[in-house]
Amino acid sequence: MTIIATAQASSTAPAAAFFAKWADMATWPEWNNDTEWVRLDGPFVQGATGTLKPKGGPKVPFVVERLNDTEFVDVSALIGARLAFDHQITEADGRTTISVTVSIDGPLRWLWTKVMGGDLATSVRTDLDALIAAAEGVRA
Repeated sequence: MTIIATAQASSTAPAAAFFAKWADMATWPEWNNDTEWVRLDGPFVQGATGTLKPKGGPKVPFVVERLNDTEFVDVSALIGARLAFDHQITEADGRTTISVTVSIDGPLRWLWTKVMGGDLATSVRTDLDALIAAAEGVRA
């Protein structure tokens, strides 16, 4: 496995606000600059499948691999690789901490890292900041 990027930030919004934003995939382009559109095939539950269209790229199928009170992990199937976005949430002292790790695994991970790793590494922090603003009800 290769870690492409990580980011962490804290917010005054409760964890439920972040899970609501993640569940409302049609609005992802509002806070995720690399995404043209996202469609979920059913409810936002572990095992759900969908399709994501990155800006300038082909449609990519994904699955909600893990979903519970403290994490949301979505995995996109690429040719010869799996791209994972691991979102972790903790709440303490009236603050919510969100951590995002983007990783890739598979025999062609070196190719996909070269093709899109730099863009993902650059956008993870910006997208996390925009997600926090959205969860806190602030429009950028």
